[in-house]
Parts: sequence; C-alpha cells; structure tokens
Amino acid sequence: MSLGYSISQSESGVQTPVAPASTYRVQLGPRFTFAAAGAAVPYLSSLGVSHLHLSPVLEAVPGSEHGYDVTDHARVRAELGGERGLRALAAAGRAHGLGLVLDIVPNHMAVPVPLRLNRPLWEVLREGPHSPYARWFDIDWEGGGGQVLLPVLGGEGEAAEGRVDRGAGVLRYGAHEFPLRAGTASLPMPELLAAQWYRAAWWREARTGLNYRRFFTISDLIGVRVEDPAVFAASHAKVLQLVRDGVVSGLRIDHVDGLADPEQYLRRLRAATGDGCWVVVEKILARRERLPASWPVAGTTGYDALHRVDGVFTDPAGAERLARAYGECGEAGEAGEAGEAGEAGGGAASWEETAAAATREVLTVDLAAELALLERWAGPELAAGVRELLIATPVYRTYPGGPGPSAQTLERAAARAGARVVEGVRALLLRDPAFAARFAQTSAALRAKSLEDRAFYRWAPLLSATEVGGEPGDPAVSAAEFHAYCAELERDWPASGTVLSTHDTKRSADVRARIAVLSQAPEAMGVVGAPEEVPEGVPEGVPGADPRLAWVARQSALGLGGAPERESRLAAALLKAAREAGVHTSWTDPDEEYEARIADLVPREAVELPPDLAEAARANVLGMTLLHLAMPGVPEVYQGTEYEYRALVDPDNRRPVEFPREALAALDAGAAPADLGREKLALTAALLRLRRDRPGLFTGYAPLTARGPAAGHCLAFTRPPGLIAVATRLSHRLAAAGGWRDTALELPPGRWGVVGGAVPGAVYEGRVRLAELLERLPVAVLVRG
Repeated sequence: MSLGYSISQSESGVQTPVAPASTYRVQLGPRFTFAAAGAAVPYLSSLGVSHLHLSPVLEAVPGSEHGYDVTDHARVRAELGGERGLRALAAAGRAHGLGLVLDIVPNHMAVPVPLRLNRPLWEVLREGPHSPYARWFDIDWEGGGGQVLLPVLGGEGEAAEGRVDRGAGVLRYGAHEFPLRAGTASLPMPELLAAQWYRAAWWREARTGLNYRRFFTISDLIGVRVEDPAVFAASHAKVLQLVRDGVVSGLRIDHVDGLADPEQYLRRLRAATGDGCWVVVEKILARRERLPASWPVAGTTGYDALHRVDGVFTDPAGAERLARAYGECGEAGEAGEAGEAGEAGGGAASWEETAAAATREVLTVDLAAELALLERWAGPELAAGVRELLIATPVYRTYPGGPGPSAQTLERAAARAGARVVEGVRALLLRDPAFAARFAQTSAALRAKSLEDRAFYRWAPLLSATEVGGEPGDPAVSAAEFHAYCAELERDWPASGTVLSTHDTKRSADVRARIAVLSQAPEAMGVVGAPEEVPEGVPEGVPGADPRLAWVARQSALGLGGAPERESRLAAALLKAAREAGVHTSWTDPDEEYEARIADLVPREAVELPPDLAEAARANVLGMTLLHLAMPGVPEVYQGTEYEYRALVDPDNRRPVEFPREALAALDAGAAPADLGREKLALTAALLRLRRDRPGLFTGYAPLTARGPAAGHCLAFTRPPGLIAVATRLSHRLAAAGGWRDTALELPPGRWGVVGGAVPGAVYEGRVRLAELLERLPVAVLVRG
C-alpha cells in the first residue's frame, strides 16, 4: 500500500517516513528515563502516533529536568540510561512501528557547577584566547579586559575569598571550581586573580559586564559558535551518528534564531543528515511573517498553528471588552526594575504601550551588556540608531543576506534616533556580516524576553491569548483567516509541525480553552463594566495586592478548575507571573513583603465554570483538538494531552504524567466516552490512527461553508481525498442565539461515515443539518466510503 509520502531506509532495514504522520512529545529526566519511555511505547503505538519525540538526550547538568543545559555533545546522558538505553528505546519503538525524533540544542551549552563538566569552556578558561576551544564561544576579550567575566558568585565581596588548591591546579569558591592558568599557582592571591583568563564576579555584574554571548538573559547558558565548521562537526557528531545508524529519523532544532546564520547552519545540517531526516525549527513567526522559503527544513515546530487554532475560538468583541476593563483596572503601581512605574509599563492602557515599554526596558537594563557591545561596535555616533532599530524591529530577527529591516521599521527607528543615524546603522548591517549576525542574535533575545517573558505577563486581559507566537492586542482569528493559513500551510509547508501544548506553553491547550470562553462571556470575570470590583473568588482587601494580578489569579483559577494540588500550583504560577512582569517584584530584586501576600490571591475553593460556560469550554477543547489533528501539517501531542490535561507555566507543565492506558483500552472495547477526558481521547485516537493508517486522506485542503442563520459558528473543511472535519466555534454565543436551527452543511459527493463520534457508523449524503450532525458532540469527523 502506498504511504503517500517518501521514505528512507535505516541500517536496520526498516523503512521510515521522511515526514512523521504525527509525533508524541515526552519530557525526559531523572524521573522519566529511556526505560520509562520504552514502557510507554506499546500504549503510544496503540494510540496511533508514528514517532516519539524526545526532549534533549545529550549529557546535561546533573539532575536537569529538561536537558537544554548541555555539557557534553559527545555522550548520551547517563542519567537517562546512556546510549545503550537510547538505542534500546529505538529498537522498542521500531518493533511497534514508532520512529524517534530528537530535540537538539545547537545554540548554547551550560556554564555548569562543577565547571569541568563543560570541557571546551574549562579549557578556554585555562588557556585563554589561544586555546583550540576558543573558537567555540563568542567572547569579547577586548571588552572584558582580556578576561571572561563569570557572574557566578553570590556576593559582591566574594571575589577575594578564593582558595587555591595547588595540587589540583584549581581555584575554589565554595562549590565553584575554576582552572588555574599555567604558572600562576604560586602567585599571591591578588596577582593570581589578575593573571587568570577569567574573573569570577558577583552575579549582578552580568547585566553590564558580561562579555560572552548567552541564551537570552541566562548567564549560565553560554552561546556556541556552530557557524564554525569545526565546532559544528564536534558538537553534532553524536547526533549525526544516531541519524546515520537509523536510531533517529527526525530533529527539532531548538532556538534557531539564536544562531549567527540559521540558513547556513540548516544547509550544513541537511548535507550531513541527507534528505531522509525530517527537520523542523523552533522559530517564532509574527502573525504576518513567513518562514524563509530557502530554508531546507520541513517547517516550524508549530507555534504559528497554535495561534490560529486558539484565535478561531476567540470572540473579538468580547476580547475587546476584556481589554478595555483590564486597561482601566490597574494602577501604575510601584516602580519596577527600570525605576519608574511608567517605564516599567505596569499600568499601561494598551498592548502596544505595554510591549513598547517592556522592549525598551529589557534592552537597556536586562540586555545592557549586549547593547553596549553593539554600540561600541557601531561607534558613538550610531549608538542611538542601534538601540532604536532594535526596539522598532517587529519580528524576532532578520537574517544575514536577507532584505534587512523593513521600511516601516526604519521609519519608526528614525523617528527617535534620526534618519541619518538609522541609515548609518543600516549601512553597517549591510557591509559587516559579523555585526549583522550579532545584531540579529540580540534582536531575537530581545523579542523573546520583552514579549514572551515580560509584556505577556503585564498585559493579560485574556490569558489564553498570551501564548508564544500570539498577539494579545489582537487575539481573534476569523474563520476566513484560519482557512487561508491552512491552505498556505498545505501548499508551502505540508510537513511542518503543529502544536497546541508544549513544554514551553504558558498554559496547556485545555486551560486556554476554558479561559477563552471568557471572550464570549466577559461578564464572567466579575469586573467588566465595574473595574473597582474584586473578581469573584478572590478575597477582598488583600494588602498590597494589585488588581491586575488579581485578574490573572481569577482567570488562572478558572482555567485550572478543580485540578489536583490546585492551590500550590496556582500560587507558584502567580509568583512566577509577578516576577516575570517585573512591576512590583522580580527575580533579581524580589519584594519579600509583596510576594508573601501573593498566595492570598489564590481562591480558597476551586473556581469552576458555570454549566453553560463549561459546555462552551467542552466545545473549545474538542474543537481545538479536531482542528489540530485534521489540519495540514504534522501534529504533535504533548505528553498526557490526549486526555483532558490542565497545566500552567513551567515547571507545572513538565510534571510527570500518567498515560490513560486503561481508558483507551476500555474505549477500544466498546465503552462509551463518559466524560470530556474520554471524549478527547476517543477523538485523538481516531484521528491519529487515520493519519498513521490512511495518510493519503490528509492531503489537500478546501473550506466547507455552512448555510443558515448560524453559519458563522461552523468551521468545516475537507481534505479532498476523503475526510471532512466539522467544529463548533463560539458555542456559548451560538446557544444564546437559539442554536443551529436550520443551518446546514452541503457535503461533497459521496457517502460520508462518522468516525470516532458519539454515533459511530452513521452515514450522511448531500445536505446535512448541523443540529443533527452535532447533536451529541460539538465536532464531527467524516470519512468518505
């Protein structure tokens, strides 16, 4: 039988699809090893997935729960079971028809404790810029006075408290250990410290004194220069061996925008893997931005799809009402890290104001060291232009050799810095590829930190819209826009990844689905139209509690509902939200008195949606699931999300999960889905199995338009070989308007059978009334024949 896509041959003789039918992401760590993943393989195979997607597997900081803090590219992580365990997992997967996809981290490595775990960095610190490993890292030796600043000490005066171990040839500060430069061990302490190729410093010095490229603002993750062919070869040898051996058939590239030249890197990677390896990139696209067509990849990891799926279940009118109320409900509050409350943006009245304030603040405070490097590079006359051009750039980054900043971006920057200055920076970007690369890398870090990790926590009228790749100021997506996106995806990137929940999403899809119903019923917030009121379920008169955090508490509680351990999980999420916002407290300057009162904002009882909104949330959960699994692209199911899954921001979304093995077995044995979790599981399994067993159904794309008084609440499309998906959108408004009434859908020619529905086996032809088709479930999957 034809698989409908090209295949490759591994050394084991197993033919592996270039593009998976679907992937299932698991989070590996000391509590969930290769052996534990192997035990889940039979269940995942029965669920219908084609590939198991593993979080990073190379050696990482001991105890790491995520693996993005790589310490050794040459070894598979021992804590997970080592290379033998990984190969055993791959063999178990092949025996059940599953391939493996690896998440790899080319942009950065850990600055670990102990430091010697990162051998390249250790050697650079010992031998300085003449070390053969110096090419691994972007270190500004001149800017650091010939030393690498290591902001690892807990206090300002600890630098003079080092202890020399001459026998071991190391310098120690408590748990920290550093190599000694040859011939310096016998020097008096002040001279010894001055003679090293590094300077151990108070962690606060990182903001202004750091002289190595890092991941975002995280100083214990140092950037890696994979643009150097030798560094690429050394850091990718193990991964490429696993690809060549048939252990791995796909790669997810973490934070591709952090690289000096993403396209060059991807071309080198493609040449090394061959055409048989499925490759997707973690690339955050603005709403109207497109992935460069020249990149030799299958597409992105899917945040662009997430935004469209979420947005089509968001009511624009209600979202606007929530935004007005939110803009009015908060006072500017106390000063944040930037000094004045207005600069911190805590009381901004719009998304645009909030984003602008956060961007300027992050660049000039959190990324001051990175900005200073670029300004020194450009010279004092162009320094203002560098700053304003970075702030004005609306996308994560531009690329070397690409078109550069848009005319609109240049115009916005020129309004502050002057046209001549901005034009000078633009000319420098064109003539100096190294400057252009570092400018772009800084731009990517700036966008991520200022939007995802700050502005999204300050502007939260509708929390379901504050997700990576989203637009909190314009969260709704029309049905026409959704269809246009899907048609474009099918035409240009049919094997791109799509996601709803990941290890990085601030709220799982099911939590967002519950919160999104507030856009249909803003009055459920209890504050719309009456900003002075405290939301229901939040205690009144909490000293020092700001209204906007109370708003976040209310929506978070509605999203989580009666989930296990809800109080401690909500308190942890609210504390993180307050620190990330950086208005009243922060990670670097916590206000202990303020933080002590945050837990008081957690409702004492579970905050459940009223029955009518709970039914609307059910329609959202099932509708989002259907669109995700039936639309173009390669869908990824995050661990546990095949069932009802409510999680908040990490680390909450990385908690160990229990796979619903018994529930799936019961459904397969004929049991009726008795609750939302089982309804979602039945729908997920039906679509994943269709994707795996009949991949030819999932090609092409065409919208289907309903006719009748409620046509706008029907989102339907066909994959022309023989599949139809029908979802209900804005179902609370639909019910208030009288339901479907005579609204009907004209089916393409043929007999269409229901798959995975409440009435399996039902067959339809021609015109079908939606009140009949969607009588028991708010979604339907139909297959011709």
